[in-house]
Amino acid sequence: MSLNDQLAPERRVLIMASLAVLLTSALNLGAPAVLGYAIDHPLAAGDLKGVMRYGLLLLGMAVVAMVSQYLQTLWMGGVGQRLVYRLRGQLFDKLQDLPLAFFQRHQTGDLISRLANDTDKLASFFSQSLTRFVGSLVTMLGAAVCLLVLNPRLGAAALLPGLLMVGVTRASSSLVRRLNKASLEGVGALSAEVQESLENFKVIVAFDRRDFFREQFGVANQANYARAVKAGLVNGSLSPFYGLCSHVGQLTALAYGLWMVAHGLFTVGFLISYFVYLQRFYDPMRQLANLWSTFQGAMSGFDRIAEILAVRDHLPVLAAGPVEEGAPRLEFRDVSFGYEKDRCILHDVSFALDQGKTYAFVGPTGGGKTTTASLMARLFDPERGTVRLDGRDVRSYEPAERARKIGFILQEPFLFDGTVGDNVSSLEGLDGMFEQGLATPVEGLSLGQRQVVAFLRAILRKPDLLILDEATANIDTVTEKVLTGLLERLPKETTRVVIAHRLNTIEKADAIFFVNAGWVRLAGSLGQAVAMLREERRQS
Repeated sequence: MSLNDQLAPERRVLIMASLAVLLTSALNLGAPAVLGYAIDHPLAAGDLKGVMRYGLLLLGMAVVAMVSQYLQTLWMGGVGQRLVYRLRGQLFDKLQDLPLAFFQRHQTGDLISRLANDTDKLASFFSQSLTRFVGSLVTMLGAAVCLLVLNPRLGAAALLPGLLMVGVTRASSSLVRRLNKASLEGVGALSAEVQESLENFKVIVAFDRRDFFREQFGVANQANYARAVKAGLVNGSLSPFYGLCSHVGQLTALAYGLWMVAHGLFTVGFLISYFVYLQRFYDPMRQLANLWSTFQGAMSGFDRIAEILAVRDHLPVLAAGPVEEGAPRLEFRDVSFGYEKDRCILHDVSFALDQGKTYAFVGPTGGGKTTTASLMARLFDPERGTVRLDGRDVRSYEPAERARKIGFILQEPFLFDGTVGDNVSSLEGLDGMFEQGLATPVEGLSLGQRQVVAFLRAILRKPDLLILDEATANIDTVTEKVLTGLLERLPKETTRVVIAHRLNTIEKADAIFFVNAGWVRLAGSLGQAVAMLREERRQS
């Protein structure tokens, strides 16, 4: 999506603001002509009333220009704020629709920086700088036309340094934009370091790793500083160059103009008007030096936002084919998958899970158990093969329907801020575990209580397939018994998938699968599964 698309809803306001810019520029360009005429005629003739009339005219033009400029600022400020409001909404909505693989490739802190910092740069430019940018450009071009019309030869000599300024600006634009984008990426990396440190502060303190994270932050901070300095040097280098060219152009015009006055070719009023027009050309151009850097910074921010908006949405939904009669609840057919290209974690995996049974998946750490569970819930799509749910390709289910049919409980329970009632509609007779029942604040819950709420949230939906990924690994025996009781309330038709290391959690499984090195094999009995685990440990 381009910036023009984002600004389309603001077309009417932009037109109004542009007309106000044109009016302000026209008044600013008309003032020197009125001033010069007043000097050469009423003032030269001693007509004080005429001088007063032209003075009042100039005052009126200044007042109208002031009102027009205020309206520009008011309208463009609204455009900037509405633009950033829409962009943040679109960006957040987009992030909600993106597949899980996207978040494994991008740091959370950088995404937050794009959502907050990069959009702020756009808002700042549109609210504070755009009217000055356009106004300066229009005034500069109008003044150039006036200079050439009044005296082509002198105008050409005076404007020649300005052409050099334009050439340098165009030549340096890509470098300025690239360095500004690199600076924003540095801010994003710094935000990611801060976010990771604060999010895991308990672990950092427990393992006394504060010095390590200080060092990590220092490296990111130094990299961000270096990028910011480079961007600042390039951004700031244009301003003195513009100032030099401006002075050269003005001195050229002044010297030539005085010579022409001395030879009777110019009147004093004409020279003053001409010199004011020259200022109307070079002053905006000097201002454009700073505004151009601001513009490139804002566009760099938009580029980073547009990168996210251009990413393909959530995993596409395929057309539903015919439902296979008598199909198992879940089936893997020759599934291969890897988080990175040319590095498969699962190789041609095939198995079937029947309705209403409990299946355990065991294996060494890193063997592929959680990856297998993620493919069941369609957090990822396989590179080859298909995953089928109730006789249909799991990719043919709409997200809402798939979420209703599949429950997923993780080892680390995530609860929404607020109260227990904001996460579940009923405690199913477990009110005694929570002091205030559904009104109990989430922030004060223990890990066991959080896991109970997570279990309830999944079970109350009565899913057809429930996946428990190490869901009872970090809780005490008493809480585990409570959770086991909750599982017994599931409909008989619900298929349960248990991923665990603890053998007591898989004793009642109807079948056990052993997962390791990209393969999923039926282990048979619990004893066989234990033997396979021991054999794997001996080999490792």
